[in-house]
Amino acid sequence: MHKRAVIVIDLQNEYLPTGKLPLTGIDAAVAHAVTVIAEARRTGIPVLHVRHESASNEAPIFVPGSDGVEIQAAVAPREGEPVITKHFVNAFRDTDLKQQLDARGVGEVVVIGAMSHMCVDACVRAAADFGYTVTVLHDACATLDLAFNGVTAPAAQVHAAMMAAFAFGYARVTSTDAWLAG
Repeated sequence: MHKRAVIVIDLQNEYLPTGKLPLTGIDAAVAHAVTVIAEARRTGIPVLHVRHESASNEAPIFVPGSDGVEIQAAVAPREGEPVITKHFVNAFRDTDLKQQLDARGVGEVVVIGAMSHMCVDACVRAAADFGYTVTVLHDACATLDLAFNGVTAPAAQVHAAMMAAFAFGYARVTSTDAWLAG
Protein backbone atom coordinates (compact mmCIF):
# COMPACT_ATOMS: atom_id res chain seq x y z
CA MET A 1 0.00 0.00 0.00
CA HIS A 2 1.23 3.48 -0.86
CA LYS A 3 1.83 6.08 1.80
CA ARG A 4 -1.10 8.46 1.79
CA ALA A 5 -1.46 12.25 2.17
CA VAL A 6 -4.48 14.54 2.34
CA ILE A 7 -4.41 17.62 0.11
CA VAL A 8 -6.78 20.36 1.28
CA ILE A 9 -7.47 22.65 -1.68
CA ASP A 10 -8.38 26.32 -1.16
CA LEU A 11 -10.77 26.11 1.80
CA GLN A 12 -10.43 29.85 2.21
CA ASN A 13 -12.63 32.65 3.50
CA GLU A 14 -13.30 33.90 -0.05
CA TYR A 15 -15.68 30.94 -0.53
CA LEU A 16 -17.80 31.60 2.58
CA PRO A 17 -21.14 33.43 2.29
CA THR A 18 -19.28 36.54 3.52
CA GLY A 19 -16.60 36.19 0.83
CA LYS A 20 -16.48 37.47 -2.73
CA LEU A 21 -17.10 34.02 -4.28
CA PRO A 22 -19.54 32.10 -2.04
CA LEU A 23 -19.95 28.43 -2.90
CA THR A 24 -23.00 26.22 -2.72
CA GLY A 25 -22.53 23.60 -0.02
CA ILE A 26 -19.36 25.11 1.42
CA ASP A 27 -20.46 24.64 5.03
CA ALA A 28 -21.13 20.92 4.54
CA ALA A 29 -17.88 20.47 2.61
CA VAL A 30 -15.89 22.17 5.37
CA ALA A 31 -17.63 20.07 8.05
CA HIS A 32 -16.57 16.93 6.20
CA ALA A 33 -13.07 18.34 5.68
CA VAL A 34 -12.76 18.91 9.44
CA THR A 35 -13.53 15.21 9.99
CA VAL A 36 -11.06 14.10 7.29
CA ILE A 37 -8.27 16.31 8.61
CA ALA A 38 -8.86 15.14 12.20
CA GLU A 39 -8.66 11.49 11.12
CA ALA A 40 -5.51 12.13 9.10
CA ARG A 41 -3.86 13.84 12.06
CA ARG A 42 -4.96 11.04 14.40
CA THR A 43 -3.50 8.35 12.16
CA GLY A 44 -0.34 10.18 11.11
CA ILE A 45 -1.36 10.84 7.51
CA PRO A 46 0.33 14.04 6.30
CA VAL A 47 -2.01 16.98 5.66
CA LEU A 48 -0.92 19.54 3.08
CA HIS A 49 -2.88 22.77 2.73
CA VAL A 50 -3.12 24.68 -0.53
CA ARG A 51 -4.22 28.31 -0.63
CA HIS A 52 -4.84 30.45 -3.68
CA GLU A 53 -3.56 33.98 -3.83
CA SER A 54 -3.82 36.27 -6.83
CA ALA A 55 -0.56 37.55 -8.22
CA SER A 56 -1.85 41.11 -8.10
CA ASN A 57 -3.58 43.38 -5.60
CA GLU A 58 -5.79 44.46 -8.51
CA ALA A 59 -7.46 41.04 -8.78
CA PRO A 60 -11.17 40.84 -7.98
CA ILE A 61 -10.74 37.80 -5.69
CA PHE A 62 -8.03 36.21 -3.52
CA VAL A 63 -6.32 39.57 -3.08
CA PRO A 64 -2.96 39.27 -1.29
CA GLY A 65 -3.24 40.37 2.34
CA SER A 66 -7.04 40.25 2.37
CA ASP A 67 -9.21 38.19 4.71
CA GLY A 68 -10.44 36.27 1.66
CA VAL A 69 -7.08 34.55 1.10
CA GLU A 70 -6.94 33.21 4.66
CA ILE A 71 -7.63 29.52 5.22
CA GLN A 72 -10.89 29.04 7.07
CA ALA A 73 -10.40 28.71 10.83
CA ALA A 74 -12.19 25.35 10.98
CA VAL A 75 -9.52 23.74 8.76
CA ALA A 76 -6.53 25.86 9.72
CA PRO A 77 -3.13 24.21 9.41
CA ARG A 78 -1.36 23.04 12.51
CA GLU A 79 2.31 23.62 13.16
CA GLY A 80 4.35 21.43 10.85
CA GLU A 81 1.65 21.11 8.18
CA PRO A 82 2.84 22.70 4.95
CA VAL A 83 0.88 25.50 3.31
CA ILE A 84 1.46 25.70 -0.42
CA THR A 85 0.57 29.08 -1.89
CA LYS A 86 -0.41 28.97 -5.55
CA HIS A 87 -1.13 31.63 -8.15
CA PHE A 88 -2.67 29.30 -10.74
CA VAL A 89 -5.62 26.91 -10.77
CA ASN A 90 -3.36 23.84 -10.65
CA ALA A 91 -1.78 23.35 -7.20
CA PHE A 92 1.22 21.63 -8.82
CA ARG A 93 2.03 24.50 -11.18
CA ASP A 94 4.99 26.61 -10.02
CA THR A 95 4.76 25.24 -6.46
CA ASP A 96 6.65 22.63 -4.49
CA LEU A 97 3.59 20.41 -3.92
CA LYS A 98 5.04 17.47 -5.84
CA GLN A 99 8.38 17.79 -4.06
CA GLN A 100 6.59 17.92 -0.69
CA LEU A 101 4.66 14.74 -1.52
CA ASP A 102 7.68 12.93 -2.91
CA ALA A 103 9.83 13.88 0.10
CA ARG A 104 7.25 12.15 2.29
CA GLY A 105 7.18 9.04 0.09
CA VAL A 106 3.54 9.65 -0.83
CA GLY A 107 2.02 7.50 -3.56
CA GLU A 108 -1.65 8.11 -2.82
CA VAL A 109 -3.41 11.45 -2.36
CA VAL A 110 -6.82 12.16 -0.93
CA VAL A 111 -8.16 15.43 -2.34
CA ILE A 112 -10.76 17.64 -0.67
CA GLY A 113 -11.66 21.31 -1.06
CA ALA A 114 -12.84 23.92 -3.50
CA MET A 115 -13.88 24.46 -6.23
CA SER A 116 -14.82 21.04 -7.61
CA HIS A 117 -14.80 22.24 -11.21
CA MET A 118 -11.58 24.27 -11.05
CA CYS A 119 -8.80 23.83 -8.50
CA VAL A 120 -9.92 20.40 -7.28
CA ASP A 121 -10.24 19.31 -10.91
CA ALA A 122 -6.77 20.59 -11.85
CA CYS A 123 -5.13 19.00 -8.80
CA VAL A 124 -6.83 15.63 -9.32
CA ARG A 125 -5.87 15.42 -12.98
CA ALA A 126 -2.30 16.58 -12.39
CA ALA A 127 -1.85 14.16 -9.49
CA ALA A 128 -3.09 11.29 -11.65
CA ASP A 129 -0.81 12.39 -14.50
CA PHE A 130 2.14 12.39 -12.07
CA GLY A 131 1.30 8.79 -11.19
CA TYR A 132 -0.28 9.23 -7.77
CA THR A 133 -3.26 7.08 -6.85
CA VAL A 134 -6.03 9.63 -6.28
CA THR A 135 -9.12 9.52 -4.09
CA VAL A 136 -11.64 12.38 -4.06
CA LEU A 137 -14.06 12.73 -1.16
CA HIS A 138 -17.04 14.18 -2.98
CA ASP A 139 -18.85 15.46 0.09
CA ALA A 140 -15.76 17.35 1.26
CA CYS A 141 -15.74 19.45 -1.93
CA ALA A 142 -17.92 22.35 -3.06
CA THR A 143 -18.57 24.44 -6.15
CA LEU A 144 -21.07 26.95 -7.57
CA ASP A 145 -23.55 27.40 -10.39
CA LEU A 146 -21.92 27.88 -13.79
CA ALA A 147 -23.29 29.65 -16.85
CA PHE A 148 -22.24 29.31 -20.45
CA ASN A 149 -23.90 30.42 -23.66
CA GLY A 150 -27.21 31.14 -21.96
CA VAL A 151 -27.34 27.87 -20.03
CA THR A 152 -26.95 27.78 -16.26
CA ALA A 153 -25.88 24.55 -14.62
CA PRO A 154 -26.76 24.36 -10.93
CA ALA A 155 -23.87 23.66 -8.55
CA ALA A 156 -25.17 20.15 -7.78
CA GLN A 157 -25.00 19.27 -11.48
CA VAL A 158 -21.58 20.87 -11.93
CA HIS A 159 -20.32 18.90 -8.93
CA ALA A 160 -21.87 15.64 -10.13
CA ALA A 161 -20.38 16.06 -13.60
CA MET A 162 -16.91 16.64 -12.13
CA MET A 163 -17.16 13.64 -9.81
CA ALA A 164 -18.36 11.46 -12.71
CA ALA A 165 -15.40 12.61 -14.82
CA PHE A 166 -12.96 11.86 -12.00
CA ALA A 167 -14.46 8.40 -11.46
CA PHE A 168 -14.33 7.69 -15.19
CA GLY A 169 -10.60 8.04 -15.51
CA TYR A 170 -8.74 9.89 -12.78
CA ALA A 171 -9.72 8.91 -9.26
CA ARG A 172 -11.69 6.80 -6.89
CA VAL A 173 -14.61 8.97 -5.78
CA THR A 174 -16.19 8.17 -2.45
CA SER A 175 -17.83 9.78 0.58
CA THR A 176 -16.11 10.86 3.75
CA ASP A 177 -17.92 8.16 5.73
CA ALA A 178 -16.88 5.42 3.31
CA TRP A 179 -13.26 6.65 3.38
CA LEU A 180 -13.26 6.70 7.18
CA ALA A 181 -14.64 3.15 7.23
CA GLY A 182 -11.58 2.17 5.23
